[in-house]
Amino acid sequence: MEEFVHDYLAASVENDDDGGRMRWYPWHSAAYRFNHIRNVVDLAAEIAREEGANVDVTRVAALFHDIAKLEVDQDVHAEEGARIAREYLTTQCDYPQSFVDQVCSAVEEHSYQGDPTDLPLETQCLIEADILDKVGANGAALMLLRMGYEARTHMDAAEMVGRVIERGQDARERVESQTAHDIVHRRIKRVRWIQEWLEDEVAGVDLE
Repeated sequence: MEEFVHDYLAASVENDDDGGRMRWYPWHSAAYRFNHIRNVVDLAAEIAREEGANVDVTRVAALFHDIAKLEVDQDVHAEEGARIAREYLTTQCDYPQSFVDQVCSAVEEHSYQGDPTDLPLETQCLIEADILDKVGANGAALMLLRMGYEARTHMDAAEMVGRVIERGQDARERVESQTAHDIVHRRIKRVRWIQEWLEDEVAGVDLE
């Protein structure tokens, strides 16, 4: 199943003749997207185990949640991902229909912007994991990578990492489970350390 998702993402890029939406950005590549998916699978499973959700449903939904991200517009990728998941799970696997329905519902709803507690617990775990992936050391690394594409110098690093802290604070307001809150707390703490080290070691330039 993981191999199918990996190959589907790779094919999405290969079939895109004009490069698609900023494909030259590493985080819009098939390699980055697959890495993000694997991160979300691990995070979602952790949250599901601690919160009493169905871990298998949550893991499979997380695996498919962004499978269509590189071939359709952002506002329809969740619905398209659910369609692909349903086709794969019904033709290539032997899961009960109820399992397939739960997985596809979670994939379709993972971009929901309202209160996640309105949704099934498995969907909530997926939404929280998706939010948390770009918070923490991983988020800091991505933000530092982004600096090069914005023609920034390393002297902006502490400021850029500060954006990850802000993202973490926003995430803390959006997640509901205690497990997700604990993960946010740990990850913000890590990013604060990175920012403090940068501020301590990288001298700024005062042009005045």
